[in-house]
Amino acid sequence: ISGLTSVDSRKWHISIERSSSVHASNLNIKAPEDSPNTDGIRIQHSTNVTISSSTIKTGDDCIGIGDGSKYININRILCGPGHGISIGSLGENGRRETVEYVTVRRASFYTTENGVRIKTWQGGHGYARHIRFEHISFSRVIRPIIIDQYSCPPYQHCKNYSTAVEVSNILYNDLRGTTSGEIAVELSCSESVPCKNIRMKDVQLDYGINGKIYDGHPKSHCLSVVQSWDEGNVYPNVPCLTKKLSY
Repeated sequence: ISGLTSVDSRKWHISIERSSSVHASNLNIKAPEDSPNTDGIRIQHSTNVTISSSTIKTGDDCIGIGDGSKYININRILCGPGHGISIGSLGENGRRETVEYVTVRRASFYTTENGVRIKTWQGGHGYARHIRFEHISFSRVIRPIIIDQYSCPPYQHCKNYSTAVEVSNILYNDLRGTTSGEIAVELSCSESVPCKNIRMKDVQLDYGINGKIYDGHPKSHCLSVVQSWDEGNVYPNVPCLTKKLSY
């Protein structure tokens, strides 16, 4: 799939479903910032998918990666506005859903709600694992890095469950830019099934608007993260990550 322009789709612009060996490049996808469910590209039940060198401006996820996806490579994507690049949501209504071996490299996010996100429902089963986010830039992104295992419909109260989709083996390497929100790094993991082996290296997120860096100090939030590592040069500090000593 190459060289296509998609404008103002009523729902998802491109859906890759139950497919293998798909290469999509040089796409131009546009929808208004306030248009719901207008994901740029949605991937489900598919393997060996590459998406590269594309511009995606939508009212929902620029790229959404759903159940049954593995060996997904995303490279050189300009995303914004929109909800970022999301894995999930997974595990709604107690379902077992899985995503693994995903790489997102050299993506740029501009005025998006989220940057790189993993989201799951309480009470689900399955896993999201072996995921790499590398060489990524943010400009005025509200939540640049987020893992949310407490996905819940708006304006509803969702009860706690003892099961969750497992999130493990996630690497964040060389992520830089500005956030317009208070929490730049949010790791909200299940108390019953904590996130593990989360690794961060060379992360620099400053508070800034319109390209200017201000004196405000962005924060991080951690809940139920174990066996995870700060491998150096991570700002803001993420206290649930154990700092690796260099010799």
